[in-house]
Order: sequence, then C-alpha cells, then structure tokens
Amino acid sequence: MTRGRLRVLLGAAPGVGKTYSMLEEGHRLVDAGKDVLVAVVETHERAATAAMLAGFEVQARTPVEHRGLLLEEMDLDAVLARHPEYALVDELAHTNAPGSRNEKRWQDVHELLDAGINVYSTVNIQHIASLNDVVQQITGVVQRETIPDAVLRGADQIEVVDLAPQALRDRLSDGQVYPATRIDAALSNYFRLGNLTALRELALLWLADEVDSSLKRYRAEQGIDAKWEARERVVVALTGGPEGETLLRRGARIAARSAGGDLLAVHVVSQDGLREAHPGSLARQRALVEQLGGSYHQVVGDDVPRALVDFARASDATQLVIGVSRRSRLTAALTGQGIGQTVIRESGDIDVHIVSHAQAGGRFTLPRLTGGLTRRRRVWGLAVALVVGPLLTLLLASNHTDASMASDVLSYQLLVVVVALIGGFWPAMFAAVLSGLSLDFFLVAPLFRITISDPLHLLALGLFIVVAALVSYVVDQSAKLSRLSRRRASEAELLATVAGSVLRGDDAMEALVSRTREAFGLAGVRLLDGETVLYSDRDPAEAVGSVSAARDEHVTVLPVADGVALELSGRDLDAADRRLLGVIIAQIAAGLEHSRLAATAEEIGPLAAADRVRSALLAAVGHDLRRPLASATAAVTSLRSPGIRLDDDDRAALLDTAEVSLHALAALVTNLLDVSRVQAGVLGVTLTDVDVDDVLPVVLDELQLPPGAIELDVAEDVPSVRADAVLLQRAMVNIVTNALRYSPEDTPPLIAASTFGGKVQVRIIDHGPGIPDERRDDAFVAFQRLGDTDNLSGIGLGLAIAKGFVEGMGGTLEAETTPGGGLTMVISLQAARADDSETALTTPHTKDA
Repeated sequence: MTRGRLRVLLGAAPGVGKTYSMLEEGHRLVDAGKDVLVAVVETHERAATAAMLAGFEVQARTPVEHRGLLLEEMDLDAVLARHPEYALVDELAHTNAPGSRNEKRWQDVHELLDAGINVYSTVNIQHIASLNDVVQQITGVVQRETIPDAVLRGADQIEVVDLAPQALRDRLSDGQVYPATRIDAALSNYFRLGNLTALRELALLWLADEVDSSLKRYRAEQGIDAKWEARERVVVALTGGPEGETLLRRGARIAARSAGGDLLAVHVVSQDGLREAHPGSLARQRALVEQLGGSYHQVVGDDVPRALVDFARASDATQLVIGVSRRSRLTAALTGQGIGQTVIRESGDIDVHIVSHAQAGGRFTLPRLTGGLTRRRRVWGLAVALVVGPLLTLLLASNHTDASMASDVLSYQLLVVVVALIGGFWPAMFAAVLSGLSLDFFLVAPLFRITISDPLHLLALGLFIVVAALVSYVVDQSAKLSRLSRRRASEAELLATVAGSVLRGDDAMEALVSRTREAFGLAGVRLLDGETVLYSDRDPAEAVGSVSAARDEHVTVLPVADGVALELSGRDLDAADRRLLGVIIAQIAAGLEHSRLAATAEEIGPLAAADRVRSALLAAVGHDLRRPLASATAAVTSLRSPGIRLDDDDRAALLDTAEVSLHALAALVTNLLDVSRVQAGVLGVTLTDVDVDDVLPVVLDELQLPPGAIELDVAEDVPSVRADAVLLQRAMVNIVTNALRYSPEDTPPLIAASTFGGKVQVRIIDHGPGIPDERRDDAFVAFQRLGDTDNLSGIGLGLAIAKGFVEGMGGTLEAETTPGGGLTMVISLQAARADDSETALTTPHTKDA
C-alpha cells in the first residue's frame, strides 16, 4: 500500500488563516472530484471558518471521559474505516485526552498516512519543539503542546500561511480571531506588534532552513557535488579611483538578481603604501555602498590580489567584481600580469567579474614610477636582466657590423637603465656587469674571448656600472619618499575611516577595535581592563581554528591608559605599524576618557532632573496650595468674627467649606510628600503576598464610588502578587481617579486582572479621549496635565506617583491605547510563588530622580 502524503500549513501565530486556507484547499479538491473528509477542524467560534465547513462531509468526534469531564477527540477508527482519499486534520500538535489510543494527534496522523490516506494539517510556529524556548523568550508564554521537529520535517510539503503583523492585529481588533472580551488582553500581550514580527521572522527562517535542507538532500540523492549558490554574496574591490561607482552599481545589480543577496565593498591598503586612492573619491564610494544597502570594509595587505581573495573567502562570497586595469599596455608588458589575472587564478570557485570602465588603460604611455621597491620588484629586475640580456645579445650579434658598435653600446646601456627602473640597485649592478661582459665576449674582437686590450673598453664597463648606480640610487630614493608619503596617506585614510565610523554613531571603542584588527590583518584584538574584556573582535576565519593554532599566535600587549591595555593577536608588527598603532591607541584613550565623562554626565543628569522637579514643585504649589488654604482661612475667619451674624445654615456652609478645603489641602500635601519620596529615592516598600481581590474594595471605598461607577473583570485563577498593599492601593486610587475624570458618563471605566508570563496584570481601561502616542511618556512626568488646566484637576502628580509606587514594588506601569479609543493603564507585578514567604519584608527602594 502506498503511504499517504502529508501537507502542513505553518503559521506564525493564531489567526493568520491556516485552518481557513486548509478548508479552501479542501473545496478545490472536492471541486476536482476528490474524496475529502473533515476528520477534525477547530473553528474557535470564528464565523468565517465555520462557514467554510459547508459542503464537506464532517466526521463526528468520539467522546472521551476524563475526571468527570466529557472531552471530544477525532474518531481515528471511524476515519480509518471511512478511508477517504484526503483527510483534513486541524492542529497537528494537539494533545489527545487521556485514554485515547495515541497521546498526540500527530501520531493519529501517522496512522492515517500508513493507511494510504493523504492528510492536510496545520501547526503554529510556537509548537515546534526546537523553537519552544525561543518563543517563550519572545512572548513570555510557555507552550505545553509541542511537536518534534523530525515529525514536521518529515512532511511531504510545508507551506507558510503568511499575514503581516499589523493586518493580524487589525483582524483581531475586528473580532475575527477572539471574542470581544479577550481582544484587549490579546492585543496587549501575545499579539503585540513586536511579538508578531519576531514570530513571523521565526516562521520564515525555519521554512528557509527546511528548504535548504531539502535542497541538500536532493543534491545528495542525485549525486550532485557542484556548489549551488542560492544566495549571492557579492564583493566589490575598490581602489579609490573614479571607476569605483561603476563597479559598485554593477555589483549591486548582481546581488539584486538573487533575493536576499549581500553587497560588500572592500578597499585594500598595502602596507608599503603602493596605492593611489583619493580620499574624497573613497568617501563618496563608501557613502554609495551604504545607499545601495551594502557594507564597507578596509584591509591591509602586501599582496593585493591575495588580500582580495582571502577577504572574499572569509566572507563566503560567490561573486567578486573588479575593474579592468588602468595600466597602459607598456606598463603591463614590463610588469607582467596584473591584479585581475592573479585574482582569477586564485579565486577558485568564486566567480570573478572584470568590468570595463572609462578609465581602463589602453593608451601608449610611459609607466609611472610609483611605489617602493619590494622584493617582487627586485626579482622582476633580475628576471628582466637574465631574459632580455641574452635576447638583446642574440639580436645585436646577428646584425653586428663595425659601424653598429655605438648603437650596440647604447642598447646595453638602455637595458641597464630599464633594469634599474624596475629592480633598483642590485639588479642594475648585475645587468651592468652582464652587459659589459656580453659586449666584450660577443661583439668586440677577438670574439668569444673576454679580453680587454683597449683601456677604453674598461672605461665603458665602468660607465655601465656608474650609470646603473646613479639611476638605481635615484629610483631607490624616489621609492623611499613615495613609500613614506603613501604610507602616511594610508594611515590618514585609516584614521579617517575610524573617525567616520564614530561620527556615524558607531560605538567609538568597538569601531576602533574592529578597524584595528581589520586594517592590520590581525587574528584578534581585545581591549582589556585588567582581566576584564571591554571590547573584543576576532577574524571569523581564525575563530574556527584549532586551539593549538591559537596558542601559536604572536600576542602583543600595548598599554592604553591606567589599567587598560590593547592585546593584539596574530603577526608581529613592524615599527611603522607600531607608530600608527600609537595614534590609534591615543584615540582609544581619548574615547575611554569620553566614555568616562559621558558616564559622569549621565550620573549628574538625574540630579539636574531632580532640581528641575523641585523648581517645578515650588512654582506649582504656590497657587495650588493657596486656593484651599485661602478658602479654609476665609471660612474660619468668618466663623470667629464677632461682627458677623450667622444663622445655623451659614455656619454649616462655612464649616463644610473649611472641611472640604482642608481635606483637599491634606490630599495635596500627601501627594507632594509621596512624589518627594519617590524622587529622592527613599521610598520604603514592604513586599508581601497581596490578593488583587482584597485591594479593589478598599480602592473603591476610598473613592466613595456609587454602584455601577466601575466595572470589574477579575479572572478566577489570578494569583497573589508580590506588592506593598498600601502602595498598590494608593497607585490604583490615582489611576482610577484619572480614568473617572476622562471617561464618558455612559461608559464607566473597567478594572480587569489577568496572568501573563509569570506576572499579574491589572488593567484600568477607559474610553475617553486617550493620549497621543508621542505624549504618553509625558503623562508620567510630575506637574503634567496634558492641556487640562482647570483648578479642579490638581497639579498633575497622580500618574507620576503611581508609576513611582509601582516601580518601587518591582513592577511596571505602561500606557496603551484602548481598542475603540481611550487609555488603558497596565500595572504589571510579579506573581507570588508558592515558596514565597508570607512574612512582610521591608525593602528599601532607590530610584534615580
């Protein structure tokens, strides 16, 4: 019997439309004449999903009794007996009721597949076993029902049912996912925009990984060994020349051909300074890289082609883009193959694109004498002398006449000069001696014997040597000066690159450490404060090496400041490198000092804020204290005045005025004292296990609210919280007072309590005008009334005090928008554990002003 095929619809969260899509596919199968049975579908009271069941044959569920409860599960035996061609089985990760044949629904599905039944099913990303802990970190919710990864990966087809996070929240707000009573809590907890975005990314990445695994299995089954690059990573080599923009745009187009392709630009600074890069051009090209969505890198290396290839391999590049050489044909003929040919030879399986541009070489010009005389140049000089010398001798000997002696001597002299230009002093000396001996042996009678019968011949040999020495001396001096100037230019550009990273907002220390490792080609760089690692950056290619290799690395430790040192791992640095490092270390020391100053300024900031609060306090209390105090004083003065006759009603009215004013004055002073305690950081907190049900009656009684003024919705399973009962009561009184002030008369505020992620959330919900998103933080600042300036609304301390009290108990107070309009204040406190002590513990709370 042929085993059935399993097709799974994967979703990032409940409500994205997995079940609906599965039923849509079922209808298409029915229309195609297939035998389809709905084995089990959970509609979750969603009208659109329930309507999709019309037209299907639905298998009745089997009842299972557990602890006095009657549960309904999929009737596996009935589905097997019915044996449809296709079975629709919802919620693959579902746990069956105890007493069922299988513990998990996916095990039921495997029996259907073994029976030759094709199955369509659904599952959410949070139910995948390997991602369970990740989902818990994102949402704060522990998922009890999971499915092994192997089961899901064993499906014949997996599809993601994708929906944008905001679209899912809109669907939830419209009541298409959960009942109205659960919408507000869902939007504020599991269905937060950040949570949904992270879950969506998780689902897409999981599927991408599964696709990659499937591709590898296919290649293994088909015996395909060649590398398939489904994702392009393009490295563009920049010289700083004007062709850079052309190369970058071509590289960006190559990367864009593959979805998710990466663009990396690299500029190689040779240690001997053999490089011509205009700083302004390179800065513009770096800005263009960032505009194209790529990243810029700079490395130091003597061998430019090898440095390019090594960087490309370390970056897992699939494409390498370089420009056509700007050298002329004569230069190329004299110095051999250029960077492009060397890169092609060493690139291996990396595709190399050589892009033509307007600055490409081709005109016949003399070579530019730039750069220092490296060992490679000296080798080339010797090679030219050894190869061109014999060829020149053969040419001159075959055409020699007595009249051609002058041109023969000048030809050898030209060879000496060319060798001096290419290889410097020692190759020129060798060429001079070789030319003199060849001239005497092959062209001066007697032939084929080295004899100097005429002193002028000895003078000619001496002139060869003198000319070679003079030309090579000039070349060497020019190379030294050029090397020095270009080294300084490369150092300045490296420092400008580091400074640019800092100016763009990068962490100064991290940028300096990273650029130091990258620029000097080191295996790793660490900034140490004693034994503490402040910043660390290591070459990814070196990070995977063996421990023994790491031990063989040369380690250099350079002091930076008091107790701070820079540790360099890799090659030993020469004197020039150490001089540049001295400048970088000076910048690191300045950066550390800047960080210390910033930390000090940050510590001073709260003190300045506290001073501003005190100034605002003095400015505010003048009027707000004067009003109730003046009313009470006037009433008492009238009662004590002997010249005023008052009847009983007048006396009662004056006494009421004095009492109300003194109560208002007492409440205002209490709030001022509370906010002063919070701002001063001397708030005393006594944490005990507190039941929310015990606090709510006290809050309502203190506010003296009539029946119906507040709606309550407290879940039965809400645990106790770790809080100070008095502070929690005071905080809730201030928040409820604020909600009552702004709620419409026909829509009273709602107080709801629920559990989420090990915390208890108390939500005070009103349907008033709400607070704009950009002003929410201002609501918790003392003396803020957000435009409400009447004298009956206080001085704007209520929410500031409530936030200070809640945070003092280790909780949070956040403002959210009520669905449909209004403001929801959410108090989150830690739920009490079973092993928490019932004894009150007084905990000092310190809070920055």
